[in-house]
Amino acid sequence: MRMARVAVLASVAVVVCGAAFIFRHDIERKLGFAPANAAENARPAGRPGRPAAGPVPVVVITVAPKAMPVLVEAVGTVQAISSIPLRSRIDSQIMKVNVQEGALVKEGDLLFELDNRTLKAQLGVVEATIRKDQAQIAQAKRDSARADDLLTRGAGTVVTRDNNATSLKALEAQLESDQASRDNIAAQLSYTEIRAPVSGRIGSIPYKAGTIVRVADNTATSVLATINQVDPIFVQFAIPQVILPELRAAMTRGNVQVNAVMDDGKRQSGAVAFIENTVDANTGTVGAKARIGNANEGLWPGQFVKAEVVLGIEPDALSVPAQAVQLGAQGAYVFAIKDGKTAEVRPVTVKRTQGGESVIGSGLKTGDSVVIDGQLRLVNGAPVAVKQAPTEPAKPAPPRG
Repeated sequence: MRMARVAVLASVAVVVCGAAFIFRHDIERKLGFAPANAAENARPAGRPGRPAAGPVPVVVITVAPKAMPVLVEAVGTVQAISSIPLRSRIDSQIMKVNVQEGALVKEGDLLFELDNRTLKAQLGVVEATIRKDQAQIAQAKRDSARADDLLTRGAGTVVTRDNNATSLKALEAQLESDQASRDNIAAQLSYTEIRAPVSGRIGSIPYKAGTIVRVADNTATSVLATINQVDPIFVQFAIPQVILPELRAAMTRGNVQVNAVMDDGKRQSGAVAFIENTVDANTGTVGAKARIGNANEGLWPGQFVKAEVVLGIEPDALSVPAQAVQLGAQGAYVFAIKDGKTAEVRPVTVKRTQGGESVIGSGLKTGDSVVIDGQLRLVNGAPVAVKQAPTEPAKPAPPRG
């Protein structure tokens, strides 16, 4: 019983305190602790009333046909057309390095000089031997001529003539052998000058003058330097296999332009160089490469870019800014302006979206006014206050590469 009485008293205290809090302003006023209008000022504001109905301000554009490229976008990877590692073809020592790391080199530039003194000495020996052979051949020819003359006069023998002819042929064979040895040494001597096989950008140079290089060391660390051909350059990308027939058809009509778009928005254009000869069964895509001029070196091997493949130009396309297109339960729609003062929901079919614009396949016609800003406050049939969007100069279609 005692516990029940305590519970009842606690409940009453809670009710009294709550009532006192709710009516605290009236109590303060009656006790003289607050002005008469304090209660009114302290009351929480009620929900604001609905604003008076009025037109919704919107920004519109007028739909007009214009040329729009038919683009296929893909992620591209920049690749050097050729990447050539430079290695020594003989065992030698680096005597001189004639290029700086990262330099732009031209085909034929002398990059490295190896020790050539031993080979030059060997070449000198062989050339001297060749001169000796030539002198012996000249003497053998004279002996053979005398033997023939004596034989015709009856003063010589056939054996002598044949021996002289055999000696001449042996000396000529020895001359050919020595000339081959000279060519071999001359080829090895040319290996002491390592020249740029292509024009391009050279990478790091781990080996300096004085380093011993060996042919047997064919590991990756034995590379003297690597030259990447960067002008022109490849951009590799992959497209869905369903696009392949369109791409091949476009290539039969001429060069298919490819734009390489970099992170800063700059772009460089080229043309499709080739298509891979098989479709990747795992991804359902086919690889391709575009050949792009790169004199300014805006593209760098290994860089990721956006590849835009221009399959053609649609001359009279109807397009609207992408933000004008809304998605609903029934699909895509836009708000069109009816009679210049009423919003109307217009279902549309979007063929493709590219460059911030949606190309409309059906649902709009030339001259329609479409809301591009303010549509979030609209419903079908809502009154609007129309403001025309500022017109921009028409952008020409990208040229066919």
